[in-house]
Amino acid sequence: MDFHSNSVVFHPDTVPQSAPISADQVRNNAGGFGWKVDDITRLKRFLCLGSEGGTYYTSQKALTQQNVGCIVNLISEGKGVDVVKTIKQFSLEGRTAKQTSILRALAVCCRSTDLTTKQEAYKALGDICRIPTFLFEFIERCESQGKTTGWGRAHRNAISAWYNRFSDDPVKLAMHVTKYRQRKDWSHRDVLRLSHTKPANEAIGVVLRYAVKGLADAKQMYDKPELESPAIKKVLQFLAVVEEAKSCKEENKMVELIRQHGLVREHIPTSLLSSTTIWKELLQKMPMTAMIRNLGKMTSIGVLTAGCSEEDLVVQKLTDRDSLKQARIHPFNVLVALKTYSAGCGEKGKLTWTPTKRIVKALDDAFYMSFKFALPTKKRYLLAVDVSGSMGCPVMGTPSVSCRSAAAAMMMVTKRTEEPDKSTVVAFCHKLTPLNIKHSDDLDTVTGKISDMNFGGTDCALPMVWAKQKKKMFDVFVVYTDSETWFGNIHPSEALRQYRKWSGLWDARLIVCGMASNEFTIADPDDPGMMDVVGFDSAAPEAMRSFVMGEI
Repeated sequence: MDFHSNSVVFHPDTVPQSAPISADQVRNNAGGFGWKVDDITRLKRFLCLGSEGGTYYTSQKALTQQNVGCIVNLISEGKGVDVVKTIKQFSLEGRTAKQTSILRALAVCCRSTDLTTKQEAYKALGDICRIPTFLFEFIERCESQGKTTGWGRAHRNAISAWYNRFSDDPVKLAMHVTKYRQRKDWSHRDVLRLSHTKPANEAIGVVLRYAVKGLADAKQMYDKPELESPAIKKVLQFLAVVEEAKSCKEENKMVELIRQHGLVREHIPTSLLSSTTIWKELLQKMPMTAMIRNLGKMTSIGVLTAGCSEEDLVVQKLTDRDSLKQARIHPFNVLVALKTYSAGCGEKGKLTWTPTKRIVKALDDAFYMSFKFALPTKKRYLLAVDVSGSMGCPVMGTPSVSCRSAAAAMMMVTKRTEEPDKSTVVAFCHKLTPLNIKHSDDLDTVTGKISDMNFGGTDCALPMVWAKQKKKMFDVFVVYTDSETWFGNIHPSEALRQYRKWSGLWDARLIVCGMASNEFTIADPDDPGMMDVVGFDSAAPEAMRSFVMGEI
């Protein structure tokens, strides 16, 4: 295929990446040319990777605006319902590490002038905003989305429905209200007053009254003989225990309250948060996310020591695939926890600890188990990690994990899924370096090898060029990159076509694992043997397997 530009005929095999090989290519932020991903793919990148911290070439603000514009475009094309379904699916399946992009995208849909999109978005509110933290952030996003605060009927009804959805379990609402009291300058009192929420029953009324006026006022209104009911009694009892805990100074008494009433860390007064005894009790029923977040704290005060029963419990929880799935633990959050815990200190504050080897190993195992399980394909893979300068930016605004390290971690998911002798690993920038990565290597070792490499420009064609030069046979090329390629003398898509011709492997495939929420890809959308997946989508390994096996 020839590409005509300014009356000059270019052949794809002679066109450098600094020039287009087809009329539908666009210039990327680095000055090279590639294709734009479709808006649905870009939406998925945004939901998974967000725009926190921006990229090497684009500021956070600009990247966010571009992604919001993508959502607006989809809605204007009549695809608003599909957008909401995608947002809800990614949230419920735990395919995103952070909820910020999910909630921003939901707010865009709720503020849309398209009535159908707006209705579907508000219907999904309860499923997506599972805890008050998410609800408060969603409200904040809605406030900043339009020119007005927008507390119209649809908004008020949806917020009211969020509280009343606990009508059959008011104690659960009481737990939510007391555990998550405020976020982003929003409190339950603010939200309830603005939404004019009317309780679905008296037990819900107790919780709402408590949130707005306090326990004494709630008792005065609902602790009456004519309103006597088991549900009201349970709620009032729980709220009374929460208030008692606020002023508790005795370890044994607090342990008793935790054991009998299921109190959590947020209910414990600061003066008791250094108690080993209390943390040991909290650990017994601590939710998975909270446990992972507090591993450093518990190790620093001696709760988690080598060989103790508490360490056994943590290891057992971290290596239980079903528990990880049920808790919607995202691989990226496990990776951050692994790097932080292994380092023995947090990114902020002065807390330090000596990590235990078993917990480090358990976190390493949990990373792989937190992805959707995928069977090996038994194909031959070249796994190519982009280590160019632009890949040095933090992923999702997390300083401890660079895009480069995240790409290496994603690569190891495929490396461990496939048979040990079926994959070769290389790193590339303006040059390519084969890496001695073993199937059994832990993440810390792998990311360490990648981080120590010299960085330069980006040539995403190198994996295919190298394979042809070295006469190596691969069925699948997987490139982990931000697609900001510009350096090479041949486009990646053309390099793959030349490799197919040379090798006779006409079905050789290219998977581009996008590690940034930009709009670029090196995969030719017109070539059925090339595919884009989103880095750190927990469903990515299964999607890749289906593509490699020809199922999609």
